[in-house]
Order: sequence, then structure tokens, then C-alpha cells
Amino acid sequence: MLSVIPTLISQKVITCILPKGRAMKVAKALTKERGLTAVDIHYARGNGRLTPLRYRGIGETLEKEVLTVAVPTEQADEVFAYIYELAEINRPHGGLMYMHGLLAATPYTLPELPEEEA
Repeated sequence: MLSVIPTLISQKVITCILPKGRAMKVAKALTKERGLTAVDIHYARGNGRLTPLRYRGIGETLEKEVLTVAVPTEQADEVFAYIYELAEINRPHGGLMYMHGLLAATPYTLPELPEEEA
């Protein structure tokens, strides 16, 4: 049996911690407008240091959305700036984002499928 060794490409991961309700819009734009397929959303709870909720009592938190996307290294800075504007990170309580490199990544391509109707 012949095994195929996948091609490794240089990529970076961009992670965004966003207020609830913003991540899906960004994920759709990244897949449809930028053609990125390694996009994920998961959820967390927490609060910031400078929010009124911090001083209201123990246990009160806000739900956050965590968006992660793997991007080819050459496009990473451009996609980072794109997400920064689209997700409105620059607004008060807009969230935060960071980027880091990967040791290795394999490319993943989705098959061509018809668009879903809403």
C-alpha cells in the first residue's frame, strides 16, 4: 500500500474573543469572501477588568464567542486587519484578538457543493 505524505504549509492562527453575536458574521465572511476553510467558533464565559459587571457580584459573567482561523502566513497580516475592522474590535468592549504561528499545517479543501437555501 502506497502512503501519501501531505504537503505542509506555513500558517498562522488568528484567535478573536468577541461579544456574543459577532463571530458568525465574521466566520461567514472569511469563508465566502476570503475562501478560508479552517474557521471555528466556540463559546466561553467571562468578564473584563473594566466592566460594570465585574463589581456587581460573584459569579456574574458574560457569554463570549471565540473565533479561530488558520491562515497562510503570507496572508496573515492582511486577514488580521480585515477581521479587526469587520468584528469591530476597535470599539469599547469590542473584544480582543491575537495571532501566533503554527509548527506545521496541512491544507484542507472543501468539495464543490451547491449553495444552501435559507
